[in-house]
Order: sequence, then C-alpha cells, then structure tokens
Amino acid sequence: MQETELKLELAQAGASLLLKENPFACTPTIRRQRSVYYDTQEWDLSQRGLSLCIRQCGNERTQIVKSGDGSAAEALTREEWALPVAEDTPVLDNPQIQAQLAGTADRLAPLFEVRVKRHRWSITEGDATIDVAMDVGKVVAADREAQLCEIVLERKTGSPTALFALTRKLNLITPASIGVLTKADRGYRLIGPARGAVKASVTPLAADMNAATAFARLASACLKQFRLNEMVLSWSRDTEALHQARVALRRLRSLFSICKPLFTDSRFDHLRDELRWLASELGDARNIDVMIKSTTSEELLRCLQEARSDAYGAAGAALSSVRARALMIDLAEWISIRDWRSDEAGKALLAQPARQFASRILDKLWKKVAKGGSNLIDLDDETRHEVRITAKKLRYAAEFFGPLYESKQETKRHKRFIVAMGGLQDHLGSLNDLATAPDMLSKLQLSEVADTEPFSADDKEKLLHAAAEAHDIFVDTKRFWR
Repeated sequence: MQETELKLELAQAGASLLLKENPFACTPTIRRQRSVYYDTQEWDLSQRGLSLCIRQCGNERTQIVKSGDGSAAEALTREEWALPVAEDTPVLDNPQIQAQLAGTADRLAPLFEVRVKRHRWSITEGDATIDVAMDVGKVVAADREAQLCEIVLERKTGSPTALFALTRKLNLITPASIGVLTKADRGYRLIGPARGAVKASVTPLAADMNAATAFARLASACLKQFRLNEMVLSWSRDTEALHQARVALRRLRSLFSICKPLFTDSRFDHLRDELRWLASELGDARNIDVMIKSTTSEELLRCLQEARSDAYGAAGAALSSVRARALMIDLAEWISIRDWRSDEAGKALLAQPARQFASRILDKLWKKVAKGGSNLIDLDDETRHEVRITAKKLRYAAEFFGPLYESKQETKRHKRFIVAMGGLQDHLGSLNDLATAPDMLSKLQLSEVADTEPFSADDKEKLLHAAAEAHDIFVDTKRFWR
C-alpha cells in the first residue's frame, strides 16, 4: 500500500514546547517503540532504495518494508508493506515483497536500532484527517548513537495540502524544517563514514516519464541536497557544505528557469525570487572563501578570515530564519502538489514526454552559448558573465536530463559533453572571480590592504584565451541529445 506523509525536523526544545501547548486539541496516545533495521553487510536493501525493520511496541511486533528515499518534496507517497510477526526475525516469504528482497534472505542481519517515545494524535485539518506522530529518541548502532526528534504527518483522508497547512501552524509555534532523512537514513549515516558536504548526484529518470514528473523528481533532489548541506552548516562552518548548499539553490533556480514553460501560476515567480534571496545571503561567505584560497598576503588573509566569521554568522542567521523555513515548506508543497496548470493546453504540456521536452530545452541553450561565446575575448565583463550564466544552465540541464538518453552512443557523448562544459565553466568562473573580487574587497573595506595582486586582472589575458579555446572545444563536441 502507499502512505502519504510529510516529515518535519524539530529541536528537542521545540518538541517540549509542542507538548506543553498541544495545538492538536486532543490528548495524545503515548507508546514506546523499538525498531530493529536489517540489511546485508553490503547494504543491498539500501542500494535498492528499500528499508526493512521489525518494530516492537509493547508485546506486538510488525515487520515494515518501505521503498523510496524519504524526500517529501518529490512526492508525498511511499510504498509500504506491513506484516505482523512473532519475533525479531525477518519474514521474507510474503509474495508482496519477495521480488524486492530477492537474493538477500541468507545475508540479512540487524545493523542498528531506533528507540523512540511516540506521541500520537488523530486530528481534522480542513477536509482532511491526519495522524500526527512525534518521535523523540535516538538511533543506536553498537557504541554509537544519535539523537532523533521529528514529527510525521500522515494523511488518512482529504487533500494533501492539509499537511502543509498544518506544517505552517506548527512552524509558528516552534521552528519546523522539512525532513529529508528517514529513520533508516539516519541509521546508515551513523554506521557509515562521517558525512560532510553533499554533492549533487544523478537523479534517475525513466524514458516513459512526462515532463511534470521529471521536473518534480529533479526539483526534489535539489531540495534534498540543500537541506542535507544546511544540516551540516547548522553545526559546522564547513566551506564545502556552504558551497554545495549554494550549488543546490543555484541548480534549483536553473531548473525553474529551464522548465519555465511548464508553469503559469503566480507562485512560480515568488518562489524563484525567494531562492535568489537565500542564495544571495550565502554569497558573501562563499566569495570570501574563494578569495582566501587565492591570497598570499598574511595581512589580507587575517582580514578575510575575520570577515569570513561575520559572513558565516549572517549566513547562519538567514538559514535559520522564519523566511527560509517558510520557503522550504512552500517549495515542498509546490513541487509535490503539481497544480501548475489548469487549462487543457497547459496540462498537455505537462504530460509531454520528458525526453521531447528536454531535447528542445537543450537545443535552445546550446545555441545561446555557442553564439554568445563566439568572441569571448572581446566581450565586456557583463556580457561574458551572461554567457557564463547560460553555460551554467546548459551544464545543469545536461546533468538533469542525461539519464533520459540511455543508448551506448548517447551515454558516451554525454560524458564527453559534460567534460567540455566543465572546462568552459571553469575558465568562465575564474574570469568572473577576477571581475568580482575588487567589488568584494571594496564592500569589505579591504581595497587598501597591501598585496591585493591575486585579485587584479594580471592573469586576465591568459584566462581569456583559455576560455576561448574551451569554447571552441565545446562547439566541436557532439551533442548527446541529437
């Protein structure tokens, strides 16, 4: 069966506040639960996008198998198979799950446990009936453990928009962030290597997908990448995590721009503007990090490190703001509900094959980069920056839609195309750093600090010729979608 749910992350103080205020206007049931998660030593189930646990509550045990990555923004539904069991031993002969678990029966072993105190309410929100479960506890694996505090809103009847309406009410009482980690995810992260910055990964797309489904899946992946890096930044001023958080926002903004023909509702422009705002709030910290890597002046380095501390403080304040949390909730709802078009022509556009839509977009962007960068050396900084932005969109579009082009020849061409795009982007990025560094130094009131040569235009001619050469390589590289 399918479950329709939305996961929220809370601080433990927030959970205590919700219990004190009890906005659900009814008394919760309280149970303690212990869930033992099973997998092979090679994590076969995790690699298949599955989790298997046996949950004990009192004297009752239930085996639960779930599919999906827990990314609430992509789709509110996940497949779930529940089966009463007598003991802590997986039962694998259920016809509903045999195919999913094939080849693992003799190798399954307990890897970690989740122990929580669960408060549960059943409430009415608008036209919907919603089960609310707040879990406070920990994930335990051998001698390691991690705290857990989350709320899961599960829609039983009515519109899924009620889940987001309730989320906004809770967020007014205590900070509530869209959750992108399942309990299984938390366990695997606990027993695996320490996690830092999270880079974008390939999002699986199927040839029979329509444009709307492809967009929702890609947007969800961007949102998940951002939230994972935001979590790292909540406890560490990690340079790469900040960079990858900005990359995730930039990828999502580019996806919005690339797929703009799919949307007509007024929320599109607002969400894109809010994404621009949040990315800009992280911009100073990222620019300072880039300059710190380049400077050889001890005095300038000291000044930049002081400025970095202030910039990261401002970035942290933005990320934890009401505005940023509201943006994540709005995005998750907009991506998952998918009510972007109401007219028949618009619905037909959403339903068109994703590959057909992607090929048209890739062609359009390729022509703009090929033409706009044909004379890179003689362009002014502003025009060259516009070429850089378009090239970035093309690179992202190629990464987004690459899985739709599956033949052996298309796969080879895709790899070569990404390499060519990467070379062009690197050179255009270096030129942009040269162009923007003086303004950044001026903003930080560091223009007069000695030895600022690393941010001068001394290397500009060399970079310009390298960029022009990279553009020639890009134009000569075969397009994988044609």
